[in-house]
Amino acid sequence: MSHTSRREFLTASAGASVAVDAAPRRPNIIWIMADDLGIGDLGCYGQRFIRTPNIDRIAAEGMRFTDAYAGCTVCAPSRSVLMTGCHMGHTSVRSNPGGVPLLDSDVTVAQVLKQAGYATGCFGKWGLGDIGTDGVPWKHGFDEFYGYLHQVHAHYFYPRFLYDNDRKSPLEGNGSGKRVTYSHDAIAERALAFIRRNHDKPFFCYVPFTVPHLELLVPEDSMARYRGRIPEAKPFVDRNRHYADQPEPRTCYAGMVTRMDRDVGRILALLEEWKMDGNTVVFFTSDNGGAPRLWGEEFFQSNGPFRGHKQNLYEGGIRTPMLARWPGKIRPASVNAHPWYFCDLMATAAELGGVKPPKGIDGTSVLPALLGKKPHVHPYLYWELPRHDARTGQFRKEIPMQAARMGEWKAVRPRPDGPLEIYHLAQDIAETRDLAKDKPDLAGKFEEILRAARVEPRPQRQPEHSFWESA
Repeated sequence: MSHTSRREFLTASAGASVAVDAAPRRPNIIWIMADDLGIGDLGCYGQRFIRTPNIDRIAAEGMRFTDAYAGCTVCAPSRSVLMTGCHMGHTSVRSNPGGVPLLDSDVTVAQVLKQAGYATGCFGKWGLGDIGTDGVPWKHGFDEFYGYLHQVHAHYFYPRFLYDNDRKSPLEGNGSGKRVTYSHDAIAERALAFIRRNHDKPFFCYVPFTVPHLELLVPEDSMARYRGRIPEAKPFVDRNRHYADQPEPRTCYAGMVTRMDRDVGRILALLEEWKMDGNTVVFFTSDNGGAPRLWGEEFFQSNGPFRGHKQNLYEGGIRTPMLARWPGKIRPASVNAHPWYFCDLMATAAELGGVKPPKGIDGTSVLPALLGKKPHVHPYLYWELPRHDARTGQFRKEIPMQAARMGEWKAVRPRPDGPLEIYHLAQDIAETRDLAKDKPDLAGKFEEILRAARVEPRPQRQPEHSFWESA
């Protein structure tokens, strides 16, 4: 499937952006995304131990989606789907070593909104191109970037520096084993500063926070509120020595989530302070399902009633929290079962911005759903995760791990070249009863969809060396 090239889009949009200047002001868009947060980690989805009052407020004052999905089951491909509007059968980055870049020709959500007159900023984990590549955010429509480029750099919460566009910005006190400046805090401050500076113009603020991804570290003030209130697991000891050991893993995980919730609350408070509430759409989600817990059993039930977790394509790996708040437009405390996923952001943002999205994308606008109207229903939703050799950049010649949802039915190929499994989600949300043998016609139809939904991915290589290793 072809999609509009960057040059074609910019040329076609040149006249449209002039017309937007004379139109009524378009709404601001804030997309806040956690890293490896499970749908069950939030109070509004049933969490009992971790407090998330500010994120829950988005649900109380807006819409909670029950059937929303990430772009993929791991970080970089999911973000590629989000930024390009193309699902996993077509998007550019379909591997996850950490530094594979977007193509120069890729058009992102930020580029579309920039043509609509929006100020654009990204604060957190990019994961779609390291420094020196064509995939960096300032080459793809973002006026301002602050955070991690290479996503393995983002595994560490006390690095020596973050990137401020193409410049290394030191974090005070960090280095030589010292932990002074928590990167999440610095990222949150920059997101807030961007919103303040652009309060008088439409803006797109993309905030891909890095918590609660490993490593398990958070400042003491966030640990203290949970210490003694949660029965602790065995200490997390990383025998590979990639991450800091954590003697209180559950306490730390809860503290990381709540620290992020605190900063979501600061964003909401800033919108109220500057009287931007009624003209700002705030989304909250996670980049994929919750990760398997390396410190023992799943105490928090992060993936709710769903089977699986990050790295597989059962519901627990791809179904994600999705909340949206737009006072005066979205009905408070509304719940919506419309199935949609990350590639729909592109079309949604374009409609909010009053411009056309690039041609050939896979997503459709969910603005009607947000406004309580009947949305377009996808014929099917598609995911895959091809196996990739990071050394050569080549993908294996095999049918990849795949999944598709069609109405209430879900097909999963859990192993490359493996048999297809069929589940009826309306009656079996935990995907426990494989009906493939009972539904041969449906299985055959899904096989046709899975073949037609994808093109072979291009070879994908990282830069020859990692620019974050001195962090």
